[in-house]
Amino acid sequence: MCNSSSMAQFLLLALADRRELQLLHFWLFLAISLAALLANGLILSAVACDHHLHTPMGFFLLNLSLTDLGCICTTVPKAMHNSLWGTTTISYKGCAAQLFFFFFFLGAEFSLLTIMCYDRYVAICKPLHYGTLLGSRACAHMAAAAWATGFINSLLHTANTFSLPLCQGNALGQFFCEIPPILKLSCSHSYVRELGLIGVSASLGLGCFVFIVFSYVQIFRAVLRIPSQQGQHKAFSTCLPHLAVVSLFISTSFFAYLKPPSVSSPSLDLALSVLYSVVPPALNPLIYSLRNQELKDALRKLMTGCFSGVTTCLIPSAEHSLCNPLLA
Repeated sequence: MCNSSSMAQFLLLALADRRELQLLHFWLFLAISLAALLANGLILSAVACDHHLHTPMGFFLLNLSLTDLGCICTTVPKAMHNSLWGTTTISYKGCAAQLFFFFFFLGAEFSLLTIMCYDRYVAICKPLHYGTLLGSRACAHMAAAAWATGFINSLLHTANTFSLPLCQGNALGQFFCEIPPILKLSCSHSYVRELGLIGVSASLGLGCFVFIVFSYVQIFRAVLRIPSQQGQHKAFSTCLPHLAVVSLFISTSFFAYLKPPSVSSPSLDLALSVLYSVVPPALNPLIYSLRNQELKDALRKLMTGCFSGVTTCLIPSAEHSLCNPLLA
């Protein structure tokens, strides 16, 4: 038996044995991370610069983009490094930091998805009370509660997990540090407390899921009463992508943490972890930008302005001589 803090490093799951497949995984992760960074960066810039997006939904979308960037930057770079250099090791402190930040951003994202569902519910079912229920102060308090929930949840899980005595080696059957693989390394009956914390977190998550389902039932009932087909289509096109992302996020994460050990396998665990840790952060900006006309207009304006600014500086004139200090 040894305490986890006495370990110098953990061994992560190798995504492939052949060098060609390792490089393929590297380029795949690089493409996903660059797409997520670019898309979320554009959303952050558009929401910050366009006053038309200074709305509750725009504010929550900005926070969601921050959590998406955090999730991608926590897990993918280390996987890319290991695939490129053919290594599988991660230090003890690096593993603890990765688990903490992953759960921090994951918990904040789940809370923000629940809040965004509430935003849609108020906008469609109680439009006359929208300004009262979702004022600037209320939005700030809800966003702060989402980040605080993620922080407290992550701190409790990380502190408890890395205080467990380990007696099953140091090989994690996952491509990043996660709680279930570490619990498999712990000695018998030493992980009951962490399982209790997971149960509490799962109960809170289930409560949020019930709230989301109830909200969408009310939303769809209200949408079906809209006489205009165009109004129904607009409401459904706004809500259904959000529901799809939430369903994917919740179902895969719940199954990954609550599935019985008898159905566990390295390939299944890897697929589930990718589905809830990599896919949603890459899909969120695409879904919300395609279904939000104001956001699409802001992105088009932002990209047009950047292109015009670059063109102006590349082809200076008397009116734009400030682009080059030598021409001023």
